[in-house]
Amino acid sequence: MKVEAAREPDFDALVELWERSVRATHDFLSEDDILALRRDVRALALPALELWVIRNEAGAPLGFMGLGGDTVEALFIDPDHFGQGAGRRFLDHARRRLGALKVDVNEQNPKALAFYERYGFRRTGRSETDGEGRAFPLIHLAIEEDAATGAAQ
Repeated sequence: MKVEAAREPDFDALVELWERSVRATHDFLSEDDILALRRDVRALALPALELWVIRNEAGAPLGFMGLGGDTVEALFIDPDHFGQGAGRRFLDHARRRLGALKVDVNEQNPKALAFYERYGFRRTGRSETDGEGRAFPLIHLAIEEDAATGAAQ
């Protein structure tokens, strides 16, 4: 699995992948929430983030990660490829580039929270609402860079 930079022509496929992943993991979202978020993902999030993608043999995205500075703003994997190492590959890539990382996880998404904690992220706080003020509590996580080795711990 090779991590490579995503390009604007990938955006429509990434939005489709995002929706499949969200429908498989975010059962706390209503249909209206998903449709509103979908518009924001395409129009606002994807163009604003440093995007990375992993593709299958045919070139279709299996997953993508969006970085904003030292923060993992998006990490979505096609549900057919959950548990096959793509998420870890993305985080390894981000750590090599940036060292310490932060991420916010929806409190109602315990599988994502468990994934990040298994990777080594530690809880640093909690917010009652998401970044847009909606009633979706967030758990704030971080993984620090080890000053001696330069590796995140």
